[in-house]
Amino acid sequence: MRIVSYFFGGLLLIAAALWPPVEITEWEVPWPNTRPRDPYVDREGRVWFVGQRGDYAAYLDPATGKFTRFDLPEGTGPHNLIVDDSGFVWIAGNRAAYIGRLDPRTGEVKRYPMPDPAARDPHTLVFAPDGTIWFTVQGGNFVGHFNPADGAIRLLKVPTPRARPYGILVDPSGRPWATAFGTNKLLTVDPATMKLEEITLPRAEARPRRLARTSDGAIWYVDYAGGYLGRYDPASGNVQEWPVPGGEGARPYGMAVDDQDRLWFVETGPDPNRLVGFDPKTAEFFSITEIPSGGGAVRHMFFHAPTRTLWFGTDANTIARARLPE
Repeated sequence: MRIVSYFFGGLLLIAAALWPPVEITEWEVPWPNTRPRDPYVDREGRVWFVGQRGDYAAYLDPATGKFTRFDLPEGTGPHNLIVDDSGFVWIAGNRAAYIGRLDPRTGEVKRYPMPDPAARDPHTLVFAPDGTIWFTVQGGNFVGHFNPADGAIRLLKVPTPRARPYGILVDPSGRPWATAFGTNKLLTVDPATMKLEEITLPRAEARPRRLARTSDGAIWYVDYAGGYLGRYDPASGNVQEWPVPGGEGARPYGMAVDDQDRLWFVETGPDPNRLVGFDPKTAEFFSITEIPSGGGAVRHMFFHAPTRTLWFGTDANTIARARLPE
C-alpha cells in the first residue's frame, strides 16, 4: 500500500526566508549561447561540463577562472558527462546516438554507438560502484547499461510508451533508479536479473524529472509539472510529497543531495531561478537563494563533498558554484 502525504502552510516559506542566502559564484562561459550544463568535478578539482549547443566538452579551473575546451564530432549534441578515476571523460552524445570517451591528454574521442537505432538519444550517464555506467535514453524510451571494459551496451525497453526516462542515479548496491518524465512513474532495474520495474506515483499529473537518494535509502524526486518535492520509500512503497515554495508554477528541475542528507533543487519557473534547500529531518524548506545571472534553467546539479559545494550550469551561459551552509 502506498501512502501519500501533503504538507501545506506558509510557515515553511517564512522559515526559509529567515535563513541567509547561499553564496553563489558564477563564471561566464567564453563560448556564447552554447548551453553549458551537467558539471562534474574530477579528482584534480577541475569542473567538467558539456556545451549542448556547441558540440564541446570543457573544464573550468575554479582557482584561475580559466576554461579549456575540447571539440567533439559535429552534431554530437552532448547532453551530459561524467569523469572516471583514470581521467577519461564519458559523454552522452544525445543527437548522435553514442557514448563517447574523451581522453583529455590527446583530445581523442572514441565512440560507442547505440546498438539499436531506436535508442537515438542517450541522455544522462551515471557510474555504478563496479565502474560500469547506467544511462537513460529519453526519446528512445530505454534504460541502458554500458561496460567501459569491453564496450558492451545493453538496452532495456520501458513498457510504458513515451515514458521519457530522464534523471538517473545508482544506489550503493548497484541498483539504478530513474525518473520517467513523460508519465507519473519511477523506474528501477535489478542488476542481477536486468529486470526493469515501473513504480507508479499516486498523482496521475506528476512528472518526475530529476532525483536523488538520501542515506536512509529513500528516493527523492522533483515533480516539474506540479511543483512538488517527493519521497519514495523502496522498503514500504510509501510516497510523501511537499509543495515547493514556488508553488505549482515553480518547475523544479536540477537536484542534488549533500553530505547532511539535505535536498537541493532549483525552481526554474521564477525569474530569476531560485536554489531551494529542504531538510528531511525537520520536513522544512530552510533556504531560498536567487541565482545572480537569472539562471534561465538549471538542468542538473553535482555535489562535491570535499569542498561542500554544489555545481551547476545555467541557460544564462554560466557555470555556477554554491557554497553550502553548515
